[in-house]
Amino acid sequence: MTLAIRPALPADAAIIASYNAAMARETEHLELDGSRLAHGVAAVLRDPSKGLYFLAEADGAIAGQMMITFEWSDWRNVVFWWIQSVYVHPDHRNRGVFRRLYEHVLAEARSQEGVCGLRLYVERGNAGAQQVYQRLGMKRASYEFYEVDFVISRSSD
Repeated sequence: MTLAIRPALPADAAIIASYNAAMARETEHLELDGSRLAHGVAAVLRDPSKGLYFLAEADGAIAGQMMITFEWSDWRNVVFWWIQSVYVHPDHRNRGVFRRLYEHVLAEARSQEGVCGLRLYVERGNAGAQQVYQRLGMKRASYEFYEVDFVISRSSD
């Protein structure tokens, strides 16, 4: 399999939105509002200050995706890149797609003077993903994650 990593283009919006919906369904058992999701993806593709999508393309098909968003660190006077909206199509899993996306983003982040590191969040029960992240050199942070979500309500809310 020949795999190329590239920035997403506006023409990729529909596939990105469909992969985001599939990821939410698989990992959190959520059905996202399709219209809201499509507008959210389009907003990122129009405005790079909101985030960046990278796509893994294998033989003309989108094998996977990763979105980067930004968190300003006043302690460091630079930004963290947050890895989000990761999805690898089932036909391409266990073939190094996530690793290639991660390595690409890591290299991009290291090449930017104003970036201090990468962060991501993962579901507590997703031990498989946690092992992958640790194998790639990421370390568990000392922080817990809390939120108030005005849009998506979960049964534990």
